[in-house]
Amino acid sequence: MLQSLASNSCVRLIQSHKSTWYFASLVLGYLLYLVFGAVVFSSVELPYEDRLRQELRAIKKQFLQDNDCLSEERLERFLKEALEASNYGVSILNNASANWNWDFTSALFFASTVLSTTGYGHTAPLSDGGKAFCIIYSVIGIPFTLLFLTAVVQRIMVFSTRRPVMYIHTHWGFSKPLVAIVHATLLATLAVSCFFLIPAAIFSALEENWNFLESFYFCFISLSTIGLGDYVPGEAVNQKFRELYKVGITVYLILGLIVMLVVLETFCELQQLKQLRKMFYLKKEKPQDRLAILEHDHLSFTTVSKRAQHEDKTHPFVSVSTLGSPNDDPMIQ
Repeated sequence: MLQSLASNSCVRLIQSHKSTWYFASLVLGYLLYLVFGAVVFSSVELPYEDRLRQELRAIKKQFLQDNDCLSEERLERFLKEALEASNYGVSILNNASANWNWDFTSALFFASTVLSTTGYGHTAPLSDGGKAFCIIYSVIGIPFTLLFLTAVVQRIMVFSTRRPVMYIHTHWGFSKPLVAIVHATLLATLAVSCFFLIPAAIFSALEENWNFLESFYFCFISLSTIGLGDYVPGEAVNQKFRELYKVGITVYLILGLIVMLVVLETFCELQQLKQLRKMFYLKKEKPQDRLAILEHDHLSFTTVSKRAQHEDKTHPFVSVSTLGSPNDDPMIQ
């Protein structure tokens, strides 16, 4: 008996706090996913890092042996300054001196990466004035970009998703959830083809040191706004039509970001995903003014009901005036 009561109370507790339990499982799953990613990245990349460190030490040791007049301290100082300059996009190599990081097209590409929060990190402001302007420019520009993207995506969604789904549903008689799933799948396939596969093939042809996987990797890292910066197009030595190439990449990033948001919004409008999201959300509470109105109406209705019941008990039948004589009847008169 006690066990059944305890189990029933546990079930009632879980049922009453179902959203909280779902949210706790979501947090736990996210943390486990973070740990899983850390374990995989560490196990895959750590051996490559160790091998690269050993190769660099061997090259440095051989260089010092070939140049006895150069001390290790001076070499360390020189390499430190060169690497710091490289972090700002400035290289001391002779074949890289022809490329400027702050001409108009390069600055336009940098501005697009700042506003889209991609931020490759291959170029950064050098002066204090540039750093201060970057802060002010980002504070104003990022919300402006979000507003711009939201407005553009809202208008595109009408013609790319809502109207086609409703047309097929009303004219062909197919189930609306089924039509929405098929439409979202086709739209995602078209987006992957036009903004990942085809551009990856183009980048692998234009960039000398990129294969197709590296080009596809750049497209995904860029359009998902991760922006690691390990692959940046247009930075090769003696790049042909570099200015036009940078402008084209800027247009590709903006259009690709819009298309990715359209695809994500299309999937978010699926009925199945809406129900899945509701599992982890808090239930909306009624506003206080609405609750006050409902309580007032309920109190008034209860008072009227009690008064009517009291009158029914006191006068169970409808009272009829007593007639003194037949002549008093107006009908007879």
